[in-house]
Amino acid sequence: MSETPIVATHDVSRVFTQGKIEVRALDGVSVEIHAGEFLAFTGPSGSGKTTLLNLIGALDTPTSGRVELEGKDLASMGRSARSHIRRDRIGFVFQAYNLIPVFTAFENAEMVVRLQGVSEEERTARVNKLLADVGLEGLEDRRPDELSGGQQQRVAIARALATQPAIVLADEPTANVDSGTADTLLDLMQKLNEERGATFLFSTHDPRVMERAKRVVRLVDGRVDSDERRTP
Repeated sequence: MSETPIVATHDVSRVFTQGKIEVRALDGVSVEIHAGEFLAFTGPSGSGKTTLLNLIGALDTPTSGRVELEGKDLASMGRSARSHIRRDRIGFVFQAYNLIPVFTAFENAEMVVRLQGVSEEERTARVNKLLADVGLEGLEDRRPDELSGGQQQRVAIARALATQPAIVLADEPTANVDSGTADTLLDLMQKLNEERGATFLFSTHDPRVMERAKRVVRLVDGRVDSDERRTP
């Protein structure tokens, strides 16, 4: 891993207002994450896991503090710049897959790369290689309703990696699949982490994800309760 963090949060807080009530989802979170990590944010419901992932993913901005990606303060950017950061530097894997129903597996995985302006020849080669890597060779022309839940999540993983992002954010990626499929997906992401050096950040309740993570950051009441690194 490099010495310079790829992600750094500095005393980050996020407060939501519900009527006259303020809900402090995050309360002074500081954490540094380096390229190549396989890290799980865990903790009870309401601990701030997904909120933190959304801030790192430039989907939201902190009430106070700073979130930096590759040394750039995300909150100081305009909406367009944050949109470009999400498109070019961050891959997303959601528990609901978020695939476009009328697109094939190939088209779903290719979509963001096309928006990046990558040439047809390069994106075709890149996406076909990724779909083969995630075990979907021969299924490129199937639409989501012709794929199992595990296969749809594989398409989502290929889509997340197709842009060659700095980090991949996975929010409860095993929540909607059976245990066997979850183990297969985790095997796949672990392999992509080890062989491609892809940086994965998970928000999860799943003990199987925590067992495989090289680092587990536990949040409680919006604060870092523990930060455990595992040796291989």
